[in-house]
Amino acid sequence: MNAIPADRTPPASAAPAADGPAPVSPTYALRKRLPAGRLGDALFSIGLCARVPYFATVLPTVKVMEPGRCEVTAPKWWGIHNHLGTFHAIAACNLAEMAMGMLCEATVPATHRWIPKAMEVEYLAKATTGLRAIAELETDAAGGGADQGSDAVPDFDAITEGTEMAVPVRILDRSGTLVVRARITTWVTPR
Repeated sequence: MNAIPADRTPPASAAPAADGPAPVSPTYALRKRLPAGRLGDALFSIGLCARVPYFATVLPTVKVMEPGRCEVTAPKWWGIHNHLGTFHAIAACNLAEMAMGMLCEATVPATHRWIPKAMEVEYLAKATTGLRAIAELETDAAGGGADQGSDAVPDFDAITEGTEMAVPVRILDRSGTLVVRARITTWVTPR
């Protein structure tokens, strides 16, 4: 998550380019600088867990991080077991929050900030394997942005006071079975 206090100005990399692409968050810029593949995934994920230690409890690996989409995997290991020996429900929530957070870091430009506001979760099946969390927003091809609370990338230039951005997250087991469905509402404001 981006934890820059409100009284700080955005980093120099956040200065808007005239008619250029929106500036990216420092987290996303770092991910883009690392090598593609397993090495880059591992380095980024270890660094992320050093910055946000609670995420380390699920041993996550960020596999995909791009605007509008993020995939994070977590192995099944004894540290996340519940009393049934399956993936603990709150550990799955942790995985969902990480996927949402990295999606936001890749999607929300550095001229804005975001914070989680609410989380709705449905536990649909026992998770007996490692898991893959997929956070995904619809992109608006017409460029008009999304309505407040929709599952689409908003028009960040139109956000003046703040708006909700809902991020749906699907969590699948290794066989592709949907075991958890989450919807995390974030609050997005200009810096």
